[in-house]
Amino acid sequence: MNISEAAKRAGLSTKALRYYESVKLLIPGRGPNGYREYSLADVETLQFIQRARASGFAVEEVRDLLNLYRNPSRRSHDAKLLVQEKLIQVETQLQSLQQMRDSLRSLEASCAGDDSPDCAILNQLANGQ
Repeated sequence: MNISEAAKRAGLSTKALRYYESVKLLIPGRGPNGYREYSLADVETLQFIQRARASGFAVEEVRDLLNLYRNPSRRSHDAKLLVQEKLIQVETQLQSLQQMRDSLRSLEASCAGDDSPDCAILNQLANGQ
């Protein structure tokens, strides 16, 4: 199937398929005319990539997951370690976002929000208070 059909079946854009090819996550075959040709197995791989990316995995992490997926002598332990590492990253990001939210709430609460030129938000950002 051509790139448009493969993208549609995988739920991705043709641009995404070209990108995944450029970073060598999936190299489709080429027809006699030089056009990309995708198999059903390629579409399944693209769906795997899409689900991994939607779960927060970066391209290199997806590559590691794909290597495990394709390896019949893999150990589930290795996949679990990758997920645990990603979970630690997400937990750290959540903590940072919660701190950012608390800071923004504090800034919002400090501002009268009226027509006065005096702005507690800008003063706090300028003075680090």
